[in-house]
Amino acid sequence: MCGIVGYIGGREAADFLMDGLTKLEYRGYDSAGIAVYHDGAIAVRKKKGRLVNLAEEVKVHPVVGTIGIGHTRWATHGGPSDLNAHPHTDEAGNFAIVHNGIIENYMELKEELLEKGYRFKSETDSEVVAHLCADMYDGDFTRTVQRVLARLRGSYSLVFMSRFEPDKIICSKKDNPLIVGLGEGENYIASDIPAILSYTRKTYIMNDGEIAIVKKDNVWVTDLEGNPISKKVFEVNWDAEAAEKGGYEHFMLKEIYEQPKAIKDTMGCRISEDGSHVQFEELNWTTEDVTSIGKIMITACGTAYHAGLLAKYFIEKLARIPVEVDIASEYRYRNPLTDSKTLCIVISQSGETIDTLAALKEAKRLGARSLAITNVVGSSISREADQVAYTWAGPEIAVASTKAYTTQLVTLLLLALYMGRLNGTLTADEESRILHDLTAVPDVCRKIFDCADEIKAMCSSFEGKEDVFFIGRSMDYGLAMEGALKLKEISYIHAESYAGGELKHGTLSLIEEGVPVIALATQKDVEEKMISNIKEVKARDAYVIGVVQEGDTEVRKTVDTLITVPASDNFVVPIMAIIPLQLLSYYIAVSRGNDVDKPRNLAKSVTVE
Repeated sequence: MCGIVGYIGGREAADFLMDGLTKLEYRGYDSAGIAVYHDGAIAVRKKKGRLVNLAEEVKVHPVVGTIGIGHTRWATHGGPSDLNAHPHTDEAGNFAIVHNGIIENYMELKEELLEKGYRFKSETDSEVVAHLCADMYDGDFTRTVQRVLARLRGSYSLVFMSRFEPDKIICSKKDNPLIVGLGEGENYIASDIPAILSYTRKTYIMNDGEIAIVKKDNVWVTDLEGNPISKKVFEVNWDAEAAEKGGYEHFMLKEIYEQPKAIKDTMGCRISEDGSHVQFEELNWTTEDVTSIGKIMITACGTAYHAGLLAKYFIEKLARIPVEVDIASEYRYRNPLTDSKTLCIVISQSGETIDTLAALKEAKRLGARSLAITNVVGSSISREADQVAYTWAGPEIAVASTKAYTTQLVTLLLLALYMGRLNGTLTADEESRILHDLTAVPDVCRKIFDCADEIKAMCSSFEGKEDVFFIGRSMDYGLAMEGALKLKEISYIHAESYAGGELKHGTLSLIEEGVPVIALATQKDVEEKMISNIKEVKARDAYVIGVVQEGDTEVRKTVDTLITVPASDNFVVPIMAIIPLQLLSYYIAVSRGNDVDKPRNLAKSVTVE
């Protein structure tokens, strides 16, 4: 799920498609392809790997024509390969599509189409859309697209071509970005503005539920029923570098704001349509699979390790299975008590973290079952593990992880709920209640973004400070560790996290007048204890920023200033509570003039011990 381009006009479509895809390379991808209509047929060229591979394929096997679509793929369903690359077509080659997002009901649609005799070439969810077009075509391309879209459940940016009506491209979106570029005698489609900046600055920004019928001289926009929509032209005034970041100053900020969508995509088809229970089709565990687990070992590094700490609370409280959490680089060197009754869960954004990969191999050598939580299909860890649960965060460009972390938490909470139900330790009502709050997260966490200016204003409290402390209890302690890591890795301020109850065992000696302390107090069951810890640092004249759920009345009495997050279930609130800490770290780092996206001495994927 990555870059989309489309062209219709008078020039060679392939030239624009390849250039546009090049402009979108910053998003990350694992394969690429284009489809071009010429002389009654749609020619498709696609290759695994970098764009240079596709360019070589097009050079050897040229495609001619003035209408086409293109795509760079970030694998979700099915690993990186030529067959899984987009565009996808139906068997007869009458329709071609490119797709960003996730079709949640693709298995249901695929089974229906298989029964009708359709044959599939790829492992992707996207291919069902091309076959649906063929199955539902009634002689009218636009009407067919409307009916196809009505069958889809999930998120998408979709672009359609048909050899039956080669004078138009049709596109639509739901929860994924899509724009139409307006030219003279030619028009463009793209998932992101950088792809078209060299050609036009006049665009339509597509909204959810809109369909654009794009011809070379005209663009019509309608709703899903075909009713016309009047669109206002948006004139792009960004430069190319700003356009890559979607108008945001840094990739990190853009990725913080992408978290509602990433969270929604990661939940995807893992929650039943009525929202009552978790369904992990990629795991398909039985009750015996869960009851046979003697203990769970979670191993990871950095931010992923902090997600594992939260998962310990999730799993032990909901599934009642003992969990150990180990730093991957330490796991191999302590002669771990791992055996055939151990489930080893490894967590890695890239799937290439060398210490985590080595820990996984060691756990398997000792006889453990293994499950990988990763963001990259086809990565080394995903191939090595017995099973994989992917986080669908999409590419993460900034070194400091944001949306990868929150999607890891979502996946791990879903896993805990799934195991709890199978283990008989979680009632249906409890599962439904937690899921109700979890599914609301993508919408309600936007309230945090509404307070971004207030969070930014807090930066003044950190001017001239070189030490910051984070404290929390229960799940807030794991959250405090991640908050401290975010601050130190991009602002270069020394930041430490402590369990609230540990302050009096040495740490209080470091608290003096004016030292900033960020106190996480989102967990209602330990709020009274946390208030006591806040009073301990306030008695030593610390400057305290409290992080609480909306509606809090007690913590606010003890702190200097307050950050609130939407009220939610105790298991769900940590997923939202990290967002203001990410924003605070970002704004502090910017105020100090740091390179936020590429902090010193750090790399995105750590592939050395």
